[in-house]
Amino acid sequence: MSATKARLVEDPGVPHAETEPATLSEIPLRREYGPEDLKSFDPARELGVPGGFPYTRGLKGAGYRQTRWTMRQFAGFSTAKHTNARFKYLLEHGQTGLSTAFDLPTLMGVDSDDPRAEGEVGREGVAIDSLADFEVLFSGIDLAKASTSMTINLPAPMFLGMYLAVAERQGVPWKRVRGTLQLDILKEYIAQNEYLFPPEPSMRLVLDTIEFCCDNVPRYYPISISGYHIREAGADAVQELAFTLADGVDYVERLAARGRPVDDFARRLSFFFDVHNDFFEEIAKLRAARRIWARFMRDTMGAKNPMSWMLPMHCQTAGVSLTAQQPLNNLARVSFQALAAVLGGTQSLHTNSFDEALALPSDEAVMYALRTQQVIAEESGVCDTVDPFGGSYFLESLTDEVEARTLEVMGRIKELGGVVCALEKGYFHREIAETAYRFERDLGSKRRKIVGVNVNQAGTETPEILKIHADVERGQVRALKKLKASRDDAAVTAALAALREAARGTANLMPPIIAAVKVYATVGEMTNALQDVFGEYPAFRG
Repeated sequence: MSATKARLVEDPGVPHAETEPATLSEIPLRREYGPEDLKSFDPARELGVPGGFPYTRGLKGAGYRQTRWTMRQFAGFSTAKHTNARFKYLLEHGQTGLSTAFDLPTLMGVDSDDPRAEGEVGREGVAIDSLADFEVLFSGIDLAKASTSMTINLPAPMFLGMYLAVAERQGVPWKRVRGTLQLDILKEYIAQNEYLFPPEPSMRLVLDTIEFCCDNVPRYYPISISGYHIREAGADAVQELAFTLADGVDYVERLAARGRPVDDFARRLSFFFDVHNDFFEEIAKLRAARRIWARFMRDTMGAKNPMSWMLPMHCQTAGVSLTAQQPLNNLARVSFQALAAVLGGTQSLHTNSFDEALALPSDEAVMYALRTQQVIAEESGVCDTVDPFGGSYFLESLTDEVEARTLEVMGRIKELGGVVCALEKGYFHREIAETAYRFERDLGSKRRKIVGVNVNQAGTETPEILKIHADVERGQVRALKKLKASRDDAAVTAALAALREAARGTANLMPPIIAAVKVYATVGEMTNALQDVFGEYPAFRG
């Protein structure tokens, strides 16, 4: 019953029913499920055991009994000093991993004193211009103990360089550094549009970074292959999973084509998924993700190490599902989304704050978001049993259907010539736009209901929100000017020249990037140096 297009099915068992319900991916749902739905289901093949191939039931045999998931609250606003304080606040309240958000200029590789950055500095994340900011960002935080995730893509190799430089100055060997770099540039072309260089040189930066970490930072995840932003752009659960795994396949095949043994790099790959409102579909999506990936890595790529077959994932509750209307309702949404992520077997989780549809989250809202995870972990009982829905007639049927539809979409991408060719043909943008339009139409007709938006509407007071004042930008620009006046300009010029020269060749780009970072070349200067060689990719016009 697989199909990628929306469809509804008549229900002959319910008098006067026009249609049956469907998931957000338009998978029809019957009133009840039973043994007949799993007639051809082979538990040994489809489920295995927790911690065993194909990992449908989770990556660890003990589940969360021995080790909880890492609780990462996304943090980043204003300046490095303010974000450092937020980091410490969260750690004091029980957060177990840091997760860093950057402002728009930083995400685009633009310095705070660039005219293009005006009005955006520190607004949607922390402003970072150079290693000097990173030194403040992680001041008083032991990088031998911290595990830090950084949501950065275009200038991601530069930020890894900064993180390693800070670790080095703390006396922490690179081999002890832990964390995750997003780095997934393919999803930028598909959904988020924070790219600059053409796809091929962008892919070179990604692959160079992964290989560098395999050789020098072995405990670090150099890429988080991200479906989150694809989902936030309007994709449904099946599209999110299919597009994300297709990106992962592309990275794996390119690394293998470089002559890198698959078992050498497979364990350094991680994934990042959105967890939306359709509770059971989201659980099924995460279970199907592990199963598809395990079979691809073992059966297609020939990976021998069972660790290479695993799909480690971070999840985040759905930012796009948060509403500005009746914002306290978001506490309930985040709670059941987080529960779905846990029941789906995530290794790491971020819970959104209830006020994020209005502004960057306040301290109080962030604390409640973290407490949501802690209540699930300590009070709900879901950590006591591994994959408690395993074997459910409904959930197994839904997992099978999500898998089948995902493989169908991935097959279509392959027919188009792979991810980059599909991008050039406008495939991803068209598919996401059609799905987003369908959802908005369903909201208008109330086929899909959102409490406080198109049903149960009532006025509520807006909570006090976090505001970023204009003096943040002025202060950041002053600090950057001071840095430029005090650093060794000759060393910066030489480092940038070396980076350009390396970009013209084929050597790994991480060493010259790290060298430029250490002499306090700015993010914008390093980005411009690479742009001089790589050029600029025009915005999608398909």
